[in-house]
Amino acid sequence: MVDTRSAREATPRGTSGRATVVLGVVGTQLDAGRGPSRWERWRPTVALCQQDDLVVDALVLLHDPRHTALAHALAEDVALVSPETQVELVSTVLHDAWDFEEVYGTLLDFAKARAAEWDPASCDLLVHITTGTHVVQICLFLLTESRHLPGRLVQTSPKEPDARGGAEHGVRGSYGIIDLDLERYDRLASRARDERAVGEVLLKDGIATKNVHYNQLVARVEEVAARSKAPMLFLGPTGSGKSALARRVYALKKARHGLAGRFVEVNCATIRGDAAMSALFGHAKGAFTGAVAEREGHLARADGGVLFLDEIFELGADEQAMLLRAIEDKTFTPLGSDRERSSNFQLLCGTNRDLFAAARAGAFREDLLARIHLWTFRLPSLRERLEDLAPNVDHETEKVARLLGTRLTWAREAREAYLAFAASPAATWPGNFRDLDASITRLGTLARGGRITRELVAEELERLREAFAGEPARQGEPSLVARVVPEAAALDRFDRVQLEDVLAVCRDARSLSDAGRVLFAESRQRKGTSNDADRLRKYLGRFGLDLAAVRAALK
Repeated sequence: MVDTRSAREATPRGTSGRATVVLGVVGTQLDAGRGPSRWERWRPTVALCQQDDLVVDALVLLHDPRHTALAHALAEDVALVSPETQVELVSTVLHDAWDFEEVYGTLLDFAKARAAEWDPASCDLLVHITTGTHVVQICLFLLTESRHLPGRLVQTSPKEPDARGGAEHGVRGSYGIIDLDLERYDRLASRARDERAVGEVLLKDGIATKNVHYNQLVARVEEVAARSKAPMLFLGPTGSGKSALARRVYALKKARHGLAGRFVEVNCATIRGDAAMSALFGHAKGAFTGAVAEREGHLARADGGVLFLDEIFELGADEQAMLLRAIEDKTFTPLGSDRERSSNFQLLCGTNRDLFAAARAGAFREDLLARIHLWTFRLPSLRERLEDLAPNVDHETEKVARLLGTRLTWAREAREAYLAFAASPAATWPGNFRDLDASITRLGTLARGGRITRELVAEELERLREAFAGEPARQGEPSLVARVVPEAAALDRFDRVQLEDVLAVCRDARSLSDAGRVLFAESRQRKGTSNDADRLRKYLGRFGLDLAAVRAALK
């Protein structure tokens, strides 16, 4: 039988008089194993309880409800190799164990709930960070360093410390305790010195960004989010990450302050007129044709939480006026109702427009702008953060792999070629991180066996060149320039765009003169005489082409 009593019931066996409690996570890969052959494998959780010089009084194992059977099997094997160890299985729901916000928030809630139980005066807590996803391991480290988990880190390895051989049951391996107060770990610990550093990691979704401006922006956002409930305004081009940052601000505030309310996101560009009033503020039954029942608006839904109004510039004048009152008084009146409603929410706003110019032009209320731009942050575009390309490519690759339910890897030369193009002047990234996400999604979807190859990257880069040059992307069809000019990739973007249009005209023209008349229609009107055919012949000759060769290649 497996003893699943709580760690608080563990009887100390160590010489210090304190119980040694290990907190760990069931590893669905490393800890797995069935039948007698499982004892021939190194399983970190079991191996930690087999160490001669480490007495584990209690083992607290977090596991996903989907892996309850594996958790119970592990507990039974621990009982076999260490009968004195009391095992406590804790079912922990993580919808996505690679989502930094969800993992950190869930583990923080767990740490706070057990804080009183793990008093360092009576308990020696070890946090096992060998199993679980990388995100889970990072979050366990951060929570231990910030003292939310008042213990030390422990890692296990399948390598034996000496030549003693395997244990009676399974591969014993070795372990090491990481004391974050030791000087050798100062550099690692400095990355998460306190809750502020943890918050910055959360706001960046765990991505190790290098851009100085962006890191300074995130540090200030963390500071404001932790101390203020005033509105925050995020400016920046489309795809720069305004919505994602708003969601992470909410996650940070929920983790720090225990927000009971929800995160409500509204794209103001999608609502107009009465529909906008109803969507934001709700409506009474019979307020307008089709209002057959009372409706709760987004402001009411955000009570006690965060309301994010994306593209706030698109709000109409009436909605702006009612929103101003709701911000100032925390009250509003639903459409068609004579009863006021109240909602205590924090407002976050986003836009890619110049609200200050719009206010000067009378297109946006100056008093509303004055209320929402107390804290204003401009997010840089992808082109302004080229030093962050590599970590963002890795982050997007992991995200796509999770969505596809597979493992994705890059061939070295493929990754180098992709990053070189991504940082080149030809890569304009007009949609910023949305373009990058779409690109990695295409590569991941087409990667056979989960391997992103140089050939696959070459195909994707050609598609991006066409898209960035303003050409409509045709899936699976190379550009006209690529079909006609052998060294198309070596051409300057200026020449490639111009030549693409010239080739399209030549393809459909009956003769050189016909093509010239189309291409030089404007300039020929200002000349007394013209020789369009000769002018076009010379242009094509620069690329070693003539009309016959072009038409033959494009048949």
